[in-house]
Amino acid sequence: MLSWSLLELTFRVAVVATVVNIPLALAVSWLLVKTHAPGRLIVDVLVSLPLAVPPIAIGFFLLLLLGREGPIGGLTHALLGADIVFTWYAAVAASAVVSFPLMARATMVAMAGVDERLEMSARSLGAGPWRVFFTITVPLASKGILAGVLLGFVRAISEFGATITVAGNIAGKTQTLPLALYSAVILRDDSTALLLTAIAIAIAVATLVVHNWLLAKTPRPEAA
Repeated sequence: MLSWSLLELTFRVAVVATVVNIPLALAVSWLLVKTHAPGRLIVDVLVSLPLAVPPIAIGFFLLLLLGREGPIGGLTHALLGADIVFTWYAAVAASAVVSFPLMARATMVAMAGVDERLEMSARSLGAGPWRVFFTITVPLASKGILAGVLLGFVRAISEFGATITVAGNIAGKTQTLPLALYSAVILRDDSTALLLTAIAIAIAVATLVVHNWLLAKTPRPEAA
């Protein structure tokens, strides 16, 4: 049975995961595209890693990290007396990790499309790196960045494997739309499964239409 609390939890997890990812995606994209810092190759590999390993493996790693015996989960339990795993916070962590590469890659492409001559001109006029970043790079890449945010958001909504591993499938607590769909299929509740599938497709189509429209409006880098 579809409930508004299911949709509210699904969107809450996806929105929080996306918001958490935005500053990190901007920082990593700037590091990889606009600087020549050492270790860029390692960072680049780490950014793409969640795309290359099974989501369940990511969930297992998060379980070790956020569990009561893990470094983060143990500290949280010692200081606050609260657990992270099998809560909606764990679902946020799983969605953020899995969706981050898509957001970061799209942001990198957008930043790479910004004419470096404009950035160099601003620096020659006395603007510091932070000012150039926030007044030149980000505004000019904004449509591509927003497209990446939408791509990360829709991936966060559809996340399943890592979430069910680290957050479980607890109705009303950690059960998001993909997990509810999984339960409906297992229980052979075809009417609910069809309804949830239709909602998931509608959300994905609407998000991807806006994403593609933004990409079409984003200037392409000029050929050298």
